[in-house]
Amino acid sequence: MKLVSFNAFRTIGIPGVRYIKPEHMFNEINIIKEADIILFPETWQVATLVYGLKKQIFPNIETMQIGANKIEMTRALWAVVKENVPYTEILASTDRNIADVLETFPFPFVAKEAKSSMGKGVFLIENNAQFIDYARNNEVIYVQEYLPNDGKDLRVCVVGDKIYDAYWRIGQQGEFLHNVAKGGEVSHQFIPEKALDLVSKVANLLNINHAGFDILVSDGKYYILEFNVLFGNQGLVKQKMTVAQAIHDYISKNFVPPHPTSPSPGKVIS
Repeated sequence: MKLVSFNAFRTIGIPGVRYIKPEHMFNEINIIKEADIILFPETWQVATLVYGLKKQIFPNIETMQIGANKIEMTRALWAVVKENVPYTEILASTDRNIADVLETFPFPFVAKEAKSSMGKGVFLIENNAQFIDYARNNEVIYVQEYLPNDGKDLRVCVVGDKIYDAYWRIGQQGEFLHNVAKGGEVSHQFIPEKALDLVSKVANLLNINHAGFDILVSDGKYYILEFNVLFGNQGLVKQKMTVAQAIHDYISKNFVPPHPTSPSPGKVIS
């Protein structure tokens, strides 16, 4: 199996991978054309690889397209588990819509930028001035109800068709965000099966095969805040397989080559 990766870090340990810098994509186009599967393309490469070159990619097209934008992600989640998504409004950033949000959303509430990760672009809005500043810097307003919680959320990591790991991210006292990148602590104790079942259900329905889901528990109910395609590895514990090994195992079992790699049944080799 010929493998090309556009992300050297995330494919360390996968045998036989040829690394190409994303910006050299068109200089190495012949190598890419010969590849059986492309690993970790950047978002801007996906359409060319899948629709132009007819390549299979990992993470798959659904994961890459839904995961690239919080707005599209939220709409996809609405379609399959709306009851597990915090109340959210997605609006054009107009004076009328800004006024409507300030009239209808109680403080505090959450505002997000469409494309961000690691806790960046997520804001706790506590007054009019904070929201107006956010709205003036974003063409689309993404606002979400603030859900009371006990200062932690759950990160559930999916690799291939299985949950690879899950852990609590416990925020520092008084901090809004729980991200490990923002100083949150990690705990692998008492992981609720209902949260894992929810993630498995959504990953299956949306065909997501590499993502870190963020789950918040509020008043006994599980809410999906978002998922990150390129999730961090700071909180992962050592498993029987590394993430790279789990990826290789998955693509080895699920990849369908465009031509036979072994003789057809009954064919005699002379």
